[in-house]
Amino acid sequence: MSRVCELTGVRVLSGNNVSHSERKTRRRFLPNLQKVTLRSDSLGRDFKFRVTTRALRTLEVHGGLDNFLLASRAEKLSKEAAQVRKLLKTNQA
Repeated sequence: MSRVCELTGVRVLSGNNVSHSERKTRRRFLPNLQKVTLRSDSLGRDFKFRVTTRALRTLEVHGGLDNFLLASRAEKLSKEAAQVRKLLKTNQA
């Protein structure tokens, strides 16, 4: 399983550890991924996602999973999240 947020697309970043003597060694910055179950109000179902804690805060700002998915672009979402977004769009019409 790759370390990618299914809702925002945040991935592993790389950079340098810099010592006091300015010696640089490569390191990885891992996203803070959590397995969560999110409820879709309009579909009345629960969906499991691996998301970052920042994405959870963003979900609250948007007013829930449904509003977030409808406002986001499909390219950033995972396959599962894009399918849920498609279900929401067909249910909304």
